[in-house]
Amino acid sequence: VAGKLVVGCGVCVAESGFLGPLLREELSLLQPSGPLQLALWLLENMLRVARILKPVLVSQPSRSYAASFSSSSIDPSALTIKKTAAPKLKPANDHSLVFGAQFADHMLEVDWKRDKGFGPPRIVPHHKLEIDPAAPALHYSVQAFEGMKAYKDSQGKIRLFRPDKNMQRFNDSCERLAVTSLDREGLLKCIKELLKVDSDWVPEKEGYSLYLRPTMIATDPALGVHPSTEALIYCITSPVGPYFKDGFKPVKILAETTFKRAWPGGTGCNKVGGNYAPGLLPQQMANKAGYSQVLWLFGEDDYVTEVGSMNIFFLWETPSGKIELVTAPLDGTILPGVTRDSILELAREWGEFEVTERPFTMPEVAAAWKEGRLREAFGAGTAAVIAPINGIAYKGEEMNISCGEDGNAGPLAARLYKEITDIQAGKKSFRDWSVLID
Repeated sequence: VAGKLVVGCGVCVAESGFLGPLLREELSLLQPSGPLQLALWLLENMLRVARILKPVLVSQPSRSYAASFSSSSIDPSALTIKKTAAPKLKPANDHSLVFGAQFADHMLEVDWKRDKGFGPPRIVPHHKLEIDPAAPALHYSVQAFEGMKAYKDSQGKIRLFRPDKNMQRFNDSCERLAVTSLDREGLLKCIKELLKVDSDWVPEKEGYSLYLRPTMIATDPALGVHPSTEALIYCITSPVGPYFKDGFKPVKILAETTFKRAWPGGTGCNKVGGNYAPGLLPQQMANKAGYSQVLWLFGEDDYVTEVGSMNIFFLWETPSGKIELVTAPLDGTILPGVTRDSILELAREWGEFEVTERPFTMPEVAAAWKEGRLREAFGAGTAAVIAPINGIAYKGEEMNISCGEDGNAGPLAARLYKEITDIQAGKKSFRDWSVLID
């Protein structure tokens, strides 16, 4: 009876969405000759299975808190526009362009109050904010933001890349901080109007774009840890160049075993200010040790989560000989990156290898590297799109990872980068990802 129960549990676990690929892989290698052998194997590995399940089951938060907030809309028809009387000199679109250092002439602002909802949106000259020194954004990190880009295609028309995904994530972040649900459609329409006003700031040169930073800050003029009653939603924009100035430059990263980026039940899946400041010290320490980024791990088994502020992917050959692209699942500790989702959808559309979202550990990565099964590793995010990784340091061991024949990017990383950037620039059509600004 015990054996049948264990076998039944094992089959259920093996067929689960998160653990299916992992356990089916190991069961295929085990090749049990009968239920007793399978039951013994499961009993011996039950503790390890529990450790695999724990980060998945414990950290599945609700993705929407909309029922906790009263609905309020942003009315694009009420938008007012005040243009600057002193236009700025636009920077050159070359290697001198520094990320986030120069800003376009105008910005979008929308006030919010708990008892009144959203006020009329306004486009005004880019300016410094006046904020009460007691504001919760300054004391308790009641602040959220997004990162997205606008591009000009070969016809000079402005395009956004999957902006609905950014608006959804921005909404999730604001709800998680107990501020408000956003009117995603209304806000996006206002952002499009901002782009029309500052259309000359969207670079036409290939590889260049206008970075958009929608932001929410709680502005109550009072101290105290409680849900905010006032907030400012705004969007500033900044012209940016390619993340890699002279083509791909793969990076070496340090697997961090002491500091943690996120934890179950926290805000790892949200883009909030409090997620980033604690990572600055580990990042500084990694830089001093000669590494470009920190690879964030979690738990006693060192589960792989993210790299720096990007999602991370590995392409490897499984022990049974299958080719698999793997990344950590959206278990509440992982940011649902727009580039991450785009990579997964494209790779599944191609159907050339297995595409898996599941928990996996650094020991698994190390084993794949030692056995010659690790083919590529790369980060993915809005700024870089794809960031090839050519080395990982883990517990004193340096793993050198192939980055293609030229040593800059592996075949899959290079292919994904071209595919996504072509869609962003309107060179290629794929579903409704590239949104034209009329």
